[in-house]
Amino acid sequence: LMIDRTPTAHLHDRFVPPTSAAVHPSAGGLPTREIPVRRFTIVSSRPFDEVVRRLTATVGRPDTNTFHDAIASATNIAELEKVVHGAIGSSDLMEFARFDLGAILKKESGQGPNIHRYVIGNPLIMKEMVKHVRDAGSYAPVTVLIDERADGIHLSYDRMASFIEPYGSAAALAVVRDLDAKVERLLAEVARDGG
Repeated sequence: LMIDRTPTAHLHDRFVPPTSAAVHPSAGGLPTREIPVRRFTIVSSRPFDEVVRRLTATVGRPDTNTFHDAIASATNIAELEKVVHGAIGSSDLMEFARFDLGAILKKESGQGPNIHRYVIGNPLIMKEMVKHVRDAGSYAPVTVLIDERADGIHLSYDRMASFIEPYGSAAALAVVRDLDAKVERLLAEVARDGG
């Protein structure tokens, strides 16, 4: 277990990493791979709605159908890049989906915490990851979780490098470490107290 004990940032493993990234048989005899995950979490004292507003202001939100049609119509990398650059926000990322998990929890009892899950990314970054490690397509785009707790608003992100490290690709790791840094800088800026 690793924890950054600064007042607002935490990094921890979900479980103890295995000694190797070996493939193991599952209960059904099929091969499985154990992958340790490192989660970055920063806590903000800003109100939940303000944190959400600050995040979504920097992440592009293209019309999904129009974006997918434009991607399908692109005939070369230059056209693809033009479509993506028109869809991403100032963070170099775009929103693929969002889930208001708090609203779902509130259906049961009428109350509950505010909690949103954002699926964000950049197709050009995803392309570079998948070019080197095909399984990276299972992990991208990435998830940012914003949830309200007693000690503040938690912004959490599972580091992409922790998913890719077991595959041993230096090229893919370089891409995902840049992505991790980009997302963590974004979350730190979103969480930063004003003043």
